Amino acid sequence: MAPGIPAALERPHFIGIGGAGMSGIAKILAQRGAKVAGSDARESATAEALRALGATVHIGHAAGHLADDASCVVVSSAIRPDNPELVRAAELSVPVVHRADALASLMDGLRAIAVAGTHGKTTTTSMLAVALSGLGLGPSYAIGGDLEGPGTNAAHGEGDLFVAEADESDRSFQKYAPRVAIVLNVELDHHANYASMDEIYESFETFTGRIVPGGTLVVSADQGGAVELTRRVRGRDGLQVVTYGEAEGADVRVHKITPRGLTSEVTVVLDGRYLTFTVSVPGRHYALNAVAALAAGVALGVPAHNLASALGTYTGVKRRLQLKGEAGGVQVIDSYAHHPTEMAADLEAMRGAATGSRLLVVFQPHLFSRTQELGTEMGQALALADASVVLDIYPAREDPVPGVTSALIIEAAQAAGADVTAVHDKAAVPAAVAGMARPGDLVLTMGAGDVTDLGPRILDHLSN
Repeated sequence: MAPGIPAALERPHFIGIGGAGMSGIAKILAQRGAKVAGSDARESATAEALRALGATVHIGHAAGHLADDASCVVVSSAIRPDNPELVRAAELSVPVVHRADALASLMDGLRAIAVAGTHGKTTTTSMLAVALSGLGLGPSYAIGGDLEGPGTNAAHGEGDLFVAEADESDRSFQKYAPRVAIVLNVELDHHANYASMDEIYESFETFTGRIVPGGTLVVSADQGGAVELTRRVRGRDGLQVVTYGEAEGADVRVHKITPRGLTSEVTVVLDGRYLTFTVSVPGRHYALNAVAALAAGVALGVPAHNLASALGTYTGVKRRLQLKGEAGGVQVIDSYAHHPTEMAADLEAMRGAATGSRLLVVFQPHLFSRTQELGTEMGQALALADASVVLDIYPAREDPVPGVTSALIIEAAQAAGADVTAVHDKAAVPAAVAGMARPGDLVLTMGAGDVTDLGPRILDHLSN
C-alpha cells in the first residue's frame, strides 16, 4: 500500500500547476486526498483534469489566489522571484517547496525507478508505467507527457512501485533516492545551467550516487556519454551496474532490431537466452528505450518474458511521433524533438517508416541558449528531410539573445544542402505547408514549443 501525504503537502498551492511536471505531482496528491490548489497562465485540458480530481485551479497569477491556510507553495525552476503568489507566500511565511522535493517525498517508502538522460526520458518512463500497470502491479507514476493509453501524465497506484521521469535540466534529479535508476544517454544540453560536459558528468554522478545501497544503475552501453559515466561510477560500493544496448559486452545485449512499418521487432540476449518482443512505435531509439525499460523491470524482479510482452502494449506518448491525422492523402505527425540528437533520431525513424514518401518538417527552435549553442547541428539534422519550414525561436522562460535567431539554423541547413524556408508568421504556416504537400507525403511538426498547435490547422488546410 502506498504511503499517505506528507504534512507539508496536505494543502499545497502549485504555481504553474498546468505544467507537465507540476500537474503530475498535483494529480497524485489529489488522488491521495490532499487539498490541492494552484494557478496557471492559461486554461487547458490539464486544468480541467485537475478540477475533476477536486483541485482548485485559478487562471492567471495573483497574490489573492494563495489561500491563507496553504501548507506550502510548490514551484519549479521556471517560476520567477517576482511572481505575485511567490511574493505573497513570503509575506505569509508559507514554506516554498521545489517540485523535485515534492516528488521525492511522494516516492518515500516505495520502490522507485527514476529515468534520466538527455533524451528519451518521457518515452521510457511511459513504457514502464504502461507495462507495469498491464501486469497488474499498480505502479504510481509521474511523467513529462500524457500517455496515449491512460491519457494522463501521472497516477497514484496501490502497488509499491513508483516510476518517475528524472529531470537533469536544473539538477533537480539529484533529490531522488531510487531503487533503480536508468541513464539513457549523457549529452551537453540546458546551456543556461551547464557550462561543460564535466559539469554534466558531475551532475549525473551525484544522481547515481543517490541510488539506494544495493540498488541498480541501468545504463546504455552504446552512447559515449553514458559509457563515460559508467566508467566513473562502476565499482562504487553497493551499486549494481547493468548495461544494455548493441555493444558486444552489454549485459542486456540487443541482438537485432527489425523495423516493421510503424513498429519494431526486438531480439535481446538476457542471461544467455534470446527474447523477442514487439515495440509498437517506430524507430531504433524507441526500441532501445524499451530495452532499457526491460532491464530496469528485471532488476526489480519482474519476470523478463512477462515484461517484454507487456511492453508491446505501449502505443506512445502525446507529442512523441504522435499521429495527428490524415487529410488529402497526407499524414501529419507531431514530434517533441528539440535537441539535434532527438531531431535526427525522429527524422530517421520517419524515413524508415515511410519508404518512398516525402518528409516535410515544420520546425520551431526552442530556447535562445540552445539555438546559440546547437543551431548548426539543428540545421544539419533538418537536411534529413525533403523540405523544411523553420519558425522563429520559441523563448519559453528565456529573454532574447542579441544576434541569435532562426537564421543560424537555416544557414546551417542550407549549407548542408537542405531545402529550407523561413516563415516568421506562425499563422501563415498551415497554408504554406498545404501548398507544399502532395498525396503520400508525411508532415512532421517538430519542437518543444507551441508548434504542436499547427497540426490540426495544417490538416484543415489539407482537407480544403
